[in-house]
Amino acid sequence: MKSFARDGDSEEGATASPPPEPGIVVMTKTLRPTTDKPRIPSTARTLALHDRGITPRNRAHTHPAGPGQRPSPNRPADRRTAVADTDTPEGPSDTKPNGRRQPEPGGGLLMGRPFGVPVYVSPSWFLVAALITWIFGDRLETVLPDLGAARYLVALFFAVAFYASVLVHELAHTVAALRYKLPVRRIRLQFFGGVSEIEKESETPGREFVLAFVGPLLSLVLAGLFYAGMQATRPSSIPGVLLAGLMISNLIVAAFNLLPGLPLDGGRMLRAVVWGITGKPMTGTIAAAWTGRALALAVLVGLPWITHSEILGNNADELGGMDTVTDALLAAILAAIIWTGAGNSLRMARLREHLPRLRARTLTRRAIPVEAATPLSEALRRANQAGARALVVVDAHGDPTALVREAAVASVPEHRRPWVDVSTVSHDLTDGMKVSAELAGEELLETLRAAPATEYLVIEPTGEIYGVLSTHDVEKAFVQAMARPHS
Repeated sequence: MKSFARDGDSEEGATASPPPEPGIVVMTKTLRPTTDKPRIPSTARTLALHDRGITPRNRAHTHPAGPGQRPSPNRPADRRTAVADTDTPEGPSDTKPNGRRQPEPGGGLLMGRPFGVPVYVSPSWFLVAALITWIFGDRLETVLPDLGAARYLVALFFAVAFYASVLVHELAHTVAALRYKLPVRRIRLQFFGGVSEIEKESETPGREFVLAFVGPLLSLVLAGLFYAGMQATRPSSIPGVLLAGLMISNLIVAAFNLLPGLPLDGGRMLRAVVWGITGKPMTGTIAAAWTGRALALAVLVGLPWITHSEILGNNADELGGMDTVTDALLAAILAAIIWTGAGNSLRMARLREHLPRLRARTLTRRAIPVEAATPLSEALRRANQAGARALVVVDAHGDPTALVREAAVASVPEHRRPWVDVSTVSHDLTDGMKVSAELAGEELLETLRAAPATEYLVIEPTGEIYGVLSTHDVEKAFVQAMARPHS
């Protein structure tokens, strides 16, 4: 039998398996007496790791055995008779019955996968496309009065072309990230532009600067190309008006994104500069985030003032009350987006700062081996006697084959447990569910995200079994780490 490295008491083992908090861990409720202690709200637990993609998964739907029917001791260990639906209060499983993970929802329509990265169009895009069509169509009435109602078709084409240029802007970030071997989760086109969801931090400030700068740079290149196209067309023609509009819009996109405040590209560039000077990425984030918040206030106050001043060639007497309300609403929305994005950047920086505190070894539960035909009540008795909080199903040679799921254990009434064997409440062990005890921080989270499950078998570098790591324990430790004051 392969040895369980944590069977004996050791100083590190004591640290790695802290006393469970009553009422929080389901398996603890089964093994030890508990008191009524508040449970961490599911939203806080799930949200804590949402940005890293770590959420409890692989909760297979199962079915109960017949009443009073005890599973045969000779039943093969790999047969999984269902006991109960194992979905937890956090929500239903997003894993198919065959154990494969379903495609991740993109929050919109999947338009394609350039460079292998999925591109989603958010439902909010259709709202802003309609708004652009309406506004640009009204402007066309004065420039191309002969178009009539067809001007709105031209305006719709402009809206689509504009967002195509936004997609090119985001693809520039994506290509740069892939060039630096940084995984890109997806690209989303939404209400106010687009976003490339890059899953890892740049390793150096120089790369961070380049990664941020390529987007506005390509928008400037597009503006130059549209300007060159204008030279070959008449200003009063449909192509001329469209090219002029696309040139101006790309200049605005580039200029706006170069503003030095998070979450804009200019904010990331400022962060890279401060990071390079101080050698501390957190200092760069704080500087760029607070600059972003100041920028949000400037947009809130300054944008309506600029649009009503003579700077843009507007005549204040010709602007009606509706224009004033629209400008103020637009400024408020932009300011809210920038302010919220700056705050999110600060929180994500704190997240990365606390990641090193998450270590597989210190979060692992002590586990004991049991055979597949062992009655659940007997397995729980042995675990309680050994002070263990997890069960590993092993074969006749002592090799681990499955992990007992705490959610499934909790769903079995106590009076039924003598007639239910542990194979019924276990999940087949896959290679992705085996993690090294040496993993910590972002590397640990990336490993868990690559193979989502509720429990993992933790292995020593020597190959010995160290214990079982629960996703719930990782989430709980993460919430506690984020709650600590910033150092």
